[in-house]
Amino acid sequence: MSAPVRNGLPMSGSAASALLDRVTADPSAPMHAVVGAPGGYGKTALLRRLAEVYRDAGVPVAGPWPPVPPPADHVLLIDDAHLLAPDRLDELRGHAEHPGARIVVAHRPWPRRPVLLRLVEALRRGGPSVALPALTTGQIAAHLTARLPGPPSAELIAFVAAQTAGIPRYVTRIADALAAGPPGQPHVPVAALAGFAAELDELEPGVRTLLLAVEAGAGLSFDLMAAVLDTGADIDGLAEAGRSTGMLAPDGSLVPLARRAIAALGPISQRIDVRQRLAARQLARGGPVLPLVRPLLRVATGPGLVPGAAGSGLGPVYEAAGEEALGDDPALAAELFEAAAGAGRTTAVRRALATALAGDLDHASRLTDQVLSAGTPGQRAEAAYVAAAVLAYRGQTAQSVRLFAWAGSDVAAGFAAVGLIATGRLPDAQRLIRPDDPAAQPPTSLSAAATLMARGTAESVTSPSATALSTLVQAATLIGPAGPSALLPDSPEAVGALLAMHGNDLDVADSLLARAERHGTGGAPLSARHHLLSTWVLLLRGRLDEVEQRLPATAGVTAPEGRDNLFGTALRVGLARRNSDLVGLRSAWPDACQALIGQPVELFNLLPLGELAVAAARLGEFHRVAGHLAEADRLLAALGDPPLWTVLLHWYRLQAAILSDDHDTARRHADHLDAARTAGPFAAAYADAALVWLEVLAGRIDPEPVLSAARTLSLAGLTWDAARLAGQAAIRTADRKAMALLLESARAMQDRGTRPEHAASGTPGRAVAAGQQLLSAREREVGALVLAGMTYKQIAGRLYLSAKTVEHHMARIRQRLGCADRHELLSRLREIIGDPETTA
Repeated sequence: MSAPVRNGLPMSGSAASALLDRVTADPSAPMHAVVGAPGGYGKTALLRRLAEVYRDAGVPVAGPWPPVPPPADHVLLIDDAHLLAPDRLDELRGHAEHPGARIVVAHRPWPRRPVLLRLVEALRRGGPSVALPALTTGQIAAHLTARLPGPPSAELIAFVAAQTAGIPRYVTRIADALAAGPPGQPHVPVAALAGFAAELDELEPGVRTLLLAVEAGAGLSFDLMAAVLDTGADIDGLAEAGRSTGMLAPDGSLVPLARRAIAALGPISQRIDVRQRLAARQLARGGPVLPLVRPLLRVATGPGLVPGAAGSGLGPVYEAAGEEALGDDPALAAELFEAAAGAGRTTAVRRALATALAGDLDHASRLTDQVLSAGTPGQRAEAAYVAAAVLAYRGQTAQSVRLFAWAGSDVAAGFAAVGLIATGRLPDAQRLIRPDDPAAQPPTSLSAAATLMARGTAESVTSPSATALSTLVQAATLIGPAGPSALLPDSPEAVGALLAMHGNDLDVADSLLARAERHGTGGAPLSARHHLLSTWVLLLRGRLDEVEQRLPATAGVTAPEGRDNLFGTALRVGLARRNSDLVGLRSAWPDACQALIGQPVELFNLLPLGELAVAAARLGEFHRVAGHLAEADRLLAALGDPPLWTVLLHWYRLQAAILSDDHDTARRHADHLDAARTAGPFAAAYADAALVWLEVLAGRIDPEPVLSAARTLSLAGLTWDAARLAGQAAIRTADRKAMALLLESARAMQDRGTRPEHAASGTPGRAVAAGQQLLSAREREVGALVLAGMTYKQIAGRLYLSAKTVEHHMARIRQRLGCADRHELLSRLREIIGDPETTA
């Protein structure tokens, strides 16, 4: 049935409608009825509607405070009978016992005083007992339709039903507030809460305190309620009184609209006091305090208030809440630790830890400096750990190691050992990697992970790659549960991925980095590192379109300084180089040089260093990286030239020598690769490819060895390197049949580096990259100028060539692209080169 609406409130329930129908049918008949419901359910509205029906029929109405007994011809309508004095209720009962009386009494279900119950019993003997239930969804829809300018959406109806629990008074408040405001998404207007102000003020103090405690999250727990209510308070009775207001649902939860109102309108001082008491009780019994303290923090640190000023006794509570928030919301944890400090607790170190986990390294560094200069020994040790981690993020590994060693914990010792190996001090690191000692303190998962990480890093320079990777994967497994709550200078996943990339085990690198991103290992400070390294895996695979798609996200997480900046800028350089984008390469180069200058050479930075060495050779600025490469040689020599870390760097330097046309240097790095071929399949693949490169440079091109070496690289995941080797061999051979075979193989290898969905759709960017592989840098320059409309003579003057040489270049371009006429040639050049003006 729809909800009749008169005098503001909709009414619900078949009993109410039946009562109205009965009175309408015979207003002069005797009437005994009792209406019971919590506040807001429409008792007053029903009485007013009855009064209208009686008056329309010419029957006088007495109430709500009539003389007793009333005149014989009057109808007696009594509201809020639960508030009447006992003698008044007795008089009403006496009147109700007359068979011909017409009397309707409305009351709340609490308090259940005996005198009221006797009146209700007398009325029930002579007439109906009317219960007013909550409105149904259909009734709420009808009420909103009557109040709003347009028909309500299903979303709005459901929202109002959820916020009000169908209580008529609350439905009306939201409907009126929505009607008075601009249309928009379902929301609770501030005006909908205004009516609660007077109701909260009129509540008995005990009931108001109970509602504030429920709003704070205490539920109806007797233990917690005892902490906020007066000694000896009747908690059951107060809960019944709360339900009687309509604000508290039968299950002990607050109606959502009432919860909002209590949070917004409850007396601030009382809200703070209630939450303080609840939090103190929760802390004493070992329960969670963060849900209680989070809103209190906003109140206690508002304008004009000092953190912690809500009560010095809250210091331990703020501190405990900060520990709870540390893993999920370190920024909130930092606020809580600050509030705890304002309440007299010494939390500077924990605040520094939370600030570092939130990614604010500068602030964390300032906080740790304060503690290191003025803290107690225990505080200084903890601060040293945080400061060491911050230095590691900035790439200052040697300084980080000193602070880790000073911190003195097992965890710090493990990370110090990792840093020592990264800077070439293997013997010092091995002294820190403690053997299993049954008499030592039991290790935590974090200390065990740090020790395994150190062992795995040491094994990477002394043992086969499989051994080192196994140890690092074990470390990652142990550290996983800590997730974002553990401050790490580096993660086992990142170190393992770097080792896997150097050893060409790209699937393992992918797996480790996906695990780190899934678990949030290391929190915000390491999220950039994991994202960058996973993008590097794509770069090594030759999936350039995917790298380009990830670059905006990489820019968002890359720090303005430190190791992440070095990896990020080198990534852009590597992408531009592989795309033969000379303009983009020159644009990215200054930032990359600046990042390289700010970072000392260490084991974990060899990957970007190698990439920048190749780019420097391409740009004729090899002097920019020569000093860093010499330092890398010294570092690797100090570690015994471990093949797992040296092979990829020699491969990069071979590529740089090829671009510089430095055959002697190319031969030297090829010899290094050949000497390391026994280190594993990855090393043998690089060694074979290096020897083939030397043959190609010398003009001795045999398609079978070239294709064999290129296929080995491609199967290892290095599709871009494979395609380049085959493409360059094709460019340099004079055998047309060999050229066609090598070009086709280069195209196939390039396509193999593309994800299946990209390969199927024929991504234009991939076709461009494949085409660029077929042309030399000089041929692309000539082609760009032809597209710009220049004649052979103009191009020759521009490039300091003869016109005959330009014509020769164009003939080779037509041959390599397989074009039958000039129109087809120009179309293919536009696909490969793009905008002729920009390229030219």
